[in-house]
Amino acid sequence: MNICPFPPLAGIIPPMVTPLLDRDTLDIAGLERLIEHIIKGGVHGLFVLGTTGEAPSIGYRIRKELIARTCKQVNGRIPVLVGITDTAFVESLDIARYSADHGAHAAVLAPPYYFPAGQPELLEYVGLLTAELPLPLMLYNMPMMTKVSFEPATILELTNNPKIIGVKDSSGDLPYFDQIITTLKQRPDWKIFIGPEALIPEAMSRGGHGGVSGGANLKPDLYVDLYNACLKKDAEQIAILIAQVRKLGQLYTIGKHASSIIKGIKCALSLTGICSDFMAEPFSRFASPQRDLIRVLLEEMNIPV
Repeated sequence: MNICPFPPLAGIIPPMVTPLLDRDTLDIAGLERLIEHIIKGGVHGLFVLGTTGEAPSIGYRIRKELIARTCKQVNGRIPVLVGITDTAFVESLDIARYSADHGAHAAVLAPPYYFPAGQPELLEYVGLLTAELPLPLMLYNMPMMTKVSFEPATILELTNNPKIIGVKDSSGDLPYFDQIITTLKQRPDWKIFIGPEALIPEAMSRGGHGGVSGGANLKPDLYVDLYNACLKKDAEQIAILIAQVRKLGQLYTIGKHASSIIKGIKCALSLTGICSDFMAEPFSRFASPQRDLIRVLLEEMNIPV
């Protein structure tokens, strides 16, 4: 396992979009602008090849180019986490090794999709994978996409695995989150993050350590300010900031399908001149009237377009 120069993870770790010019070409200039924009916002890490990064829709060559370019540009300023979720064990391991070779901080793993694994199978799978991983591993609970959860009993069993450093929960289920928080009794070194942005205050009040927040691609400072207000337990400031987070979250409801979340973020980034909004198939970017609605929302939030 790599010796890591960073303190334990906590704070706001944006799941970065993958800027594309077409289905097999990175928007390199946009990627460079996006990374600097996010880091300038004061975030505490960067997560590539997650759900917001369209990882399952992107070819392996592009995934590796994204990892290499991101790690090189970040250059140790903040931790870089890389999603390694795949249907093929060897591909997950290959991406993890490539990420380690280029200086990534940790790997992030959701349950393999398509064939739904039973919890005993999932336990065995994680054990086999971590035995060969060159990086620490964060578990990623994303049942909406994978159709399989890391059940609380499974996560409790995985506290015995020293290579696992925590959990990102995107279920939006606070009772589930509460059960995951109890694992800190066995592993106080673990870090527990929430995915849904509007739940950051509730998650942190329960003992969570921050958020993996898609909106931080666009307004990283907003989410960092919210995290800091939660640390200070400043109820008045939390109320002001969470209202802005909810307002920005309207991006995710423009459109009719689950892909609208990523389309909304990418469209906003395109309108602000940061990067291209090309979407990997089977999806396509927003056109009018959705693009016009996003422009109005950004103007209402005083975000220059």
